[in-house]
Amino acid sequence: MVTRKQFLEDLIATQTAEKPSGPQEDEIFNKYANKKLPDSKRTTSYLNQYSGTWSEVQVLQLLNRTMFGVKAADIQTLLNMDMSDAVDYLLSNIPAAPSPPVNNYSGPGNTDITGVAFGQPWVTAPVGDGTLNDYRRYSYKAWWFGLMLNQNLSIQEKMVFFWHNHFATQTYVVGDARLSYNHNVLLRNNALGNFQTFVNLVTTDPAMLMYLNGNSNTSNDPDENYGRELQDLFTIGENNNPNYTEDDVKAASRVLTGWRVNNTTLGSFFVPQVHDTGDKQFSSFYNNTVISGQGGANGANETTELISMIFTKFETAHTLCTDLYRFFVYYNITPDIDTNVIIPLAQILVNNNFEILPVLQCLFKSEHFYDPNNAGCYIKSPLDFIVGIYRTFNLQISSGLDAGTTYALWDYLQVYGINLGLDLGDPPNVAGWMPFYQSPAFYEIWINSNTYPLRQEFAKMMLSSGFNAGTSTTLTIDVLGFTQQYANASDPDMLINYLVSLLLGMSISATEQTNLKTILLSGQIANSYWTAAWNNFVTDPSTENTSVVYNRLSALYTALLTLPEFQLC
Repeated sequence: MVTRKQFLEDLIATQTAEKPSGPQEDEIFNKYANKKLPDSKRTTSYLNQYSGTWSEVQVLQLLNRTMFGVKAADIQTLLNMDMSDAVDYLLSNIPAAPSPPVNNYSGPGNTDITGVAFGQPWVTAPVGDGTLNDYRRYSYKAWWFGLMLNQNLSIQEKMVFFWHNHFATQTYVVGDARLSYNHNVLLRNNALGNFQTFVNLVTTDPAMLMYLNGNSNTSNDPDENYGRELQDLFTIGENNNPNYTEDDVKAASRVLTGWRVNNTTLGSFFVPQVHDTGDKQFSSFYNNTVISGQGGANGANETTELISMIFTKFETAHTLCTDLYRFFVYYNITPDIDTNVIIPLAQILVNNNFEILPVLQCLFKSEHFYDPNNAGCYIKSPLDFIVGIYRTFNLQISSGLDAGTTYALWDYLQVYGINLGLDLGDPPNVAGWMPFYQSPAFYEIWINSNTYPLRQEFAKMMLSSGFNAGTSTTLTIDVLGFTQQYANASDPDMLINYLVSLLLGMSISATEQTNLKTILLSGQIANSYWTAAWNNFVTDPSTENTSVVYNRLSALYTALLTLPEFQLC
């Protein structure tokens, strides 16, 4: 049976090697490039509440999946609770609404033509021109990345990103950065709320109206974009069978005619004159429902009727719970998992009138979630990777820096995420990022001949020179300070065990453990070789003593962060 480590090593080897030529070589390459994580022993645990050991292993599993990066302090906080209370804490410790993004772009030769001063919010200012809007889009993206970097002990940021992928929009298509920001606020305010309410709000959200052409949908020229994606991606799902029809897409598009965006108030409104007032006939999939056409302001009520009809279908709950499972647990859903995990979760969603919180509570408290077979099988997204390193190593950007410096540092990390395959705010299309839906590869898409070396380079850079993004502030990992947070750092075995647990979240082979120890001991055998060096540094941090431990720790952390296991959580 192929282990997860062997799988990832094979994946890295095949995805980072140049593809050979010739039919025989193509066959060999494709065989290994398409290899899957083993499913023969996936799991036989389901949704009964977990009652096993509550230790660092389970806490790391919970934190790795519900947050971007794990801090040692976060682990200890949850260890002081029982499992149920820890889950409830993550789901309820929602921070106050963040301050909006600000003008970080004004400088010599560049001013905000709408009058927004440097360091002040631009989200309610006039739109300006295309150049200014581009600056604001970049400001918005950097701001959002900053929220992830500074997230509290809460599921909030992970959920906002989940919904961004689910209700995908692209900032450059929406066009107006103010609308993209307001859309983000909508995701935040409803991240753990009611799914049906959420869909109603998204349907008339100005950013979505702009993105999927709802703003130009008229009775004379109905646009099918949103009517299709509402069913195909956001609710029913394209893989359920029997399913909605092309005529259902057309009927939904007619229902949705008349919604417009007010570029002054940044809200949406309904224009009866361009609404289709005819009756809308739906297929047998929807029990041949007819939504009666309404004139005047009452035409807006048809949108609510449409969504209510869609939510009578169990497929809507099933699709959302499938997406939640793939995002938080594992991508390959077997018939057994569908029957014993996904469908029961969907029933919980329906029984609770589409409240999202009970579903997440059940999943994160289940035997299934903490099953060892569900650990270490998730290839980190670029956000998990970059934000994870930042948060786990306690990197900080001083609150005393001006907006230009702070946003430049945030923007550097956000752009590095683009290099790794994830442009926050601009998914590739309305379906979101391929690793969350594209069968059969799913998460494996994150690793390829370009992104894997860049991941390695990022880790090495953060352990050495760091980066300053053209500012006077450099961000780099403080390996000495980070190691000092561990009370038993003088014991090489205990230190390595601690770091393996925190950074990898899984055990490694005895050979790898020995290799790490050899690095820390600089090839020596006796533990005392490291112990003496560390104690000398603690009692006398002279240049010489500091250099000895710094060089060994840098080599150790580089080895840890470049292990294949570090790509998994």
